[in-house]
Amino acid sequence: MASTVVQSTLSPNITSMTTPSPSPLPDEYRTALLVIYCVVLLSGTISLSLMMHIMKSGSTSITSIAVLNLIFTHFVFLLTVPFRIYYYANNQWSLGVGWCKVVSGMIHIHMYMSFIFYVIILIMRLRAFYHKEQREASFQRIHALVVSAAVWMVVLVVVPCIIHFAYGKETGEPTSYGGTVTHCFQFGVNINSGAKVVNYLISTCIIVVATGLAGLQANALRVLYRKHRQGCTSQQDFGAQLKSLCFALIMVVCFIPYHMFRLHYLSDLNLQNINEVFLSLTTFNCLDMLTFLGKRTCYVCLPGKAI
Repeated sequence: MASTVVQSTLSPNITSMTTPSPSPLPDEYRTALLVIYCVVLLSGTISLSLMMHIMKSGSTSITSIAVLNLIFTHFVFLLTVPFRIYYYANNQWSLGVGWCKVVSGMIHIHMYMSFIFYVIILIMRLRAFYHKEQREASFQRIHALVVSAAVWMVVLVVVPCIIHFAYGKETGEPTSYGGTVTHCFQFGVNINSGAKVVNYLISTCIIVVATGLAGLQANALRVLYRKHRQGCTSQQDFGAQLKSLCFALIMVVCFIPYHMFRLHYLSDLNLQNINEVFLSLTTFNCLDMLTFLGKRTCYVCLPGKAI
């Protein structure tokens, strides 16, 4: 009887010892994340504001529609950044588990949605370059609008369900009756074997696609340069493909390092703090709108032009 009582008393402690629990971030990680998100919020807001002013009277080409979707994606994400800054400044979360899951999930939604729209923009530009005879595409603007609406409908319906029913089900930390945790953005304990396989596939796909599109875009610029040489900078096609190369390089610089590290992180979930830093670096893609800000920025009072 005594041994039974001892076992029942010790078993909760043993269980809690085998389950990873969130802990306060070390100061060096917290400071780095705080600086990164402050820079992203400030510079991202400025670049989006300038871009919206330039595009407000621009055309509604297929590429422009994709860029507008990209701007909206950045805008929605930037709305959640102040909550991250608040958490890393106070080193304590007091806004509830539900909102913690929403803010935590939004950075992943932003990354994957941005990647999708980058791929669409690059494919449209590459298609126009490699198949000039089909430039009058059968894919009309109305189709682009329908696809955009469908993508956002899926996001607005599926993502909340995933966040509510699957994401962050085990925080590894006891919650109060009000559903409040003291630490947030630490859901590594939720990555089971099935989720690891999905993450491996997604990370590998993003690395391969980003590298392939960057190579094709660089080749397009090489072809245009060899064709026009000194006069290449005055060619409209060259300027368009140069901007597309910037998008491709943003994918390579912002996304590939994180996903390469994630392939290692999935085999050692104790690297969660380092993973958070790599994840935060993906948010610098909010500055992608700066690729469109050239000489037109000095004349923002003039009517906008097509991208």
